[in-house]
Amino acid sequence: MFFEIILAGLIAIRDYIATHVLTCLVPAFLLAGGVVTFIDKNTVVHYLGKSTNRFKSFFIAAFSSFFIAACSCTIVPISAGLYAAGAAVGVSFIILWVAPATNILALVYTGNILGGQILAARVVMAILMAIVVGSVMSFLFDTEVRNAKTNKVDSERLTGALVLPKHLLLLFLILLSILLPNYVIGGGRYLYKVLLWLILTIVIFTYAFKFLKISEIRDWLHETLWFFRMIFPLLMLGVFIVGIVGKIFPASIVRTLAGGNSLRSSFFATLFGAVSYFATMTESPFVDTLMKLGMGKGPALSLLLTGPGLSLPNMLAIGRIFGAKKTIVYVILIIILGTVAGWLFGGYLP
Repeated sequence: MFFEIILAGLIAIRDYIATHVLTCLVPAFLLAGGVVTFIDKNTVVHYLGKSTNRFKSFFIAAFSSFFIAACSCTIVPISAGLYAAGAAVGVSFIILWVAPATNILALVYTGNILGGQILAARVVMAILMAIVVGSVMSFLFDTEVRNAKTNKVDSERLTGALVLPKHLLLLFLILLSILLPNYVIGGGRYLYKVLLWLILTIVIFTYAFKFLKISEIRDWLHETLWFFRMIFPLLMLGVFIVGIVGKIFPASIVRTLAGGNSLRSSFFATLFGAVSYFATMTESPFVDTLMKLGMGKGPALSLLLTGPGLSLPNMLAIGRIFGAKKTIVYVILIIILGTVAGWLFGGYLP
């Protein structure tokens, strides 16, 4: 039994590497490195820093996150890149939450599979949760002194614009290398995804060597490698643990404990979603299956919110970047808010 459990963790790592690392994480790390290297830090601080009006900065962070189709792991280096560029802690955690929990592609898929009522509830609850998370994180941690890397400013790149056009195009190409392979090519055709990713990556580096200085490319890859070293090992550890958890606690337990619309059912669904790993857009068919087997609509909403928004690998990576205290507060907030959201939706709304 022990070896079967360990094997389940290793299989989870194998499957994750085979289906996510090249087409999801590699471009996400490149994007994070590009954000730190090429985006003007003074401009980031102006729009998203802790001295900016919170309503304004929270709105920008939440609205822009709707268009970042990323899973709970992919979004970590992107959010960390903005944080390192000077974004406030509340803004950074809003991006961490909204992008995987309610990106536009996942929402469209949710509406098609589960209907308009759950779709509307998912949007409303995710936005309300984002406001609470951003406010609490700002209140508790905005007074902390940022580390040297976070405060680093390259005076040669302070242009007054958020990003130079040549750098913006590079970031756009990297973003395409995340979106097109994963959301244009359907499931079951992974080799085609890898081929498209490879073509786009060649385009990215061809463009970089043609239009960027060697020093800029070196700085970009240096920052990318820093994020990779910080985050990737803990992601793999988290995926390994998730594989073990999935072996020990099969989905049948979820169906049993998440039936009905009680507070306990919503809490269990939230907790299950928080420690599991769902690639964005996979949560809707999974929840649809569980609802057909008896899961209540309240727990279903809780799982829709926390499943893609949190995961054990995500938590470990967040802890490495933002520290243990911020991570603990963030996870507890999401679990409480996800539970309450599901309970209200299942028990008090039509």
